Amino acid sequence: YAFDPGTIMIYYGSGNPAPWNETMRPGDNKWTMTIWGRDIDTGEAHFGYQKTPHDEWDYAGVNVMMLSEQKDKAGKMRKLLTHPDRNGIVYTLDRTDGSLVSADKIDDTVNWVKKVDLKTGLPQRDPEYATGMDHRARDICPSGMGYHNQGHDSYDPERQSFFMGINHICMD
Repeated sequence: YAFDPGTIMIYYGSGNPAPWNETMRPGDNKWTMTIWGRDIDTGEAHFGYQKTPHDEWDYAGVNVMMLSEQKDKAGKMRKLLTHPDRNGIVYTLDRTDGSLVSADKIDDTVNWVKKVDLKTGLPQRDPEYATGMDHRARDICPSGMGYHNQGHDSYDPERQSFFMGINHICMD
């Protein structure tokens, strides 16, 4: 969990859906794989952003939520939440309202997704790396362990840089 006394919210991630066999659970499996912003006093959800709808790779996104204040491209100071996810994407949200600011691949080998549409927030998947029962996908990157797992990361406001440990493991 991360806490911001300015917004009076906690931020955390929910895990992957079950069973892992994606053919047994149709739909987006809403509220799994989600970054949550909740009021600390009431428990009310202010926002929920689902990173990997219908997760079929076990990219449980419960890892660290880093809070920072940075200028956006227009020069406006914003309260941000940055989350390097097991799915190989580093997400940045406006932590006051949950709006998606950026979603970038940790590196070019991330292949289950072509990109994340910043307007809809949805990943544009590559069907070659799907895990359906009638398809044998090879070299899916990242593996179920993720390019980022449960290591702790940090943000240095003086350098305006994030420091994070990553894995580089793919799977069949």
